[in-house]
Amino acid sequence: MVLTRSGRADSLEETPWQTARREAREEIGLPDIDQRLPAPFRVEHLCELPAHLARTELVVRPCVALLHSYDETTGKNADPEISLIPRLDAREVAAVFTAPFHNFLMIRDEHRVADGSQAPPGKPEDWYEGAWVDWHESEWRMHQFFVPISEKSVTKPKARSRDQNLAVSKLEEQEKSGQLTRYRVWGMTARILVDIAWLAYDQEPEFEHNSHFGDEEMITRLRKMGRLSSDRKPGDQLTRETMQKAAKLT
Repeated sequence: MVLTRSGRADSLEETPWQTARREAREEIGLPDIDQRLPAPFRVEHLCELPAHLARTELVVRPCVALLHSYDETTGKNADPEISLIPRLDAREVAAVFTAPFHNFLMIRDEHRVADGSQAPPGKPEDWYEGAWVDWHESEWRMHQFFVPISEKSVTKPKARSRDQNLAVSKLEEQEKSGQLTRYRVWGMTARILVDIAWLAYDQEPEFEHNSHFGDEEMITRLRKMGRLSSDRKPGDQLTRETMQKAAKLT
C-alpha cells in the first residue's frame, strides 16, 4: 500500500492526486505515469480523505493508493521491496522506512522477529505516546509513534552532492552510535496515518483519539475570513486569536 500526501501544488489547476503522484516521483522515484512502472506494478487511486490543517496555514489533502504487484492477466507477481527499490532524493528525503500499517492503531508494536514469530511485547511508551492539546478551540489528540529501525527496514538515498552527503552522513552517524534506534512519526503525518488505518481496518485505535476526520469545517471558516489563500506571506501563522474568530463564524 502506498500512503502519500500532497506537497505544494505547482498550480491551482493541479489536483491533490496529481500533486501526490508528482511528489512521490520527486521524493522516492515512483513514476507518476503507470506506463513507466516496471511490470507487473501499477498504482490504483483508492480515495482522498478530509483535509488537515497545520498552524503554518498549510492544508494537506491525504491521498491513498494501492501499489499492485500482481498482474491477473499475465499471472506475474513481484516483491516491491526487491523489484521496485526507491530512488531517493537526499535533498527531500533522509530515509524511507517501513512499519506494519495495523500498528498505527495499536498501543504496542506488534513487530515480528526474523523467524516470523512475534517478538516479546515492549512497554507501550516504546511504540506510542499521545497527549491532548488545545487546538481549534477544542481538545485535539496528538500522536507519536516510534518505529524500530534495522538495515532491512530502511532505504537511504545515494548522495550526489556535498550537501546531500552531509545530510545522509549525519543520520548514519546517529544510528551507528546508538543515539538513534527508532524513527519518530508525529504531528500531522501521525494523525493522517491513524485516520487511514482506522478506515482501512474498520477498527478504532486502542488509544484515545478524536472522533472526527480532518479539519474541513475549520478550513471553510478560515477561508471565509480570507485566510489560506494561494498568496502566502512570510511568517503567516494561525494564532489563537485567529482561531477564536474563525470558531465564532457560522
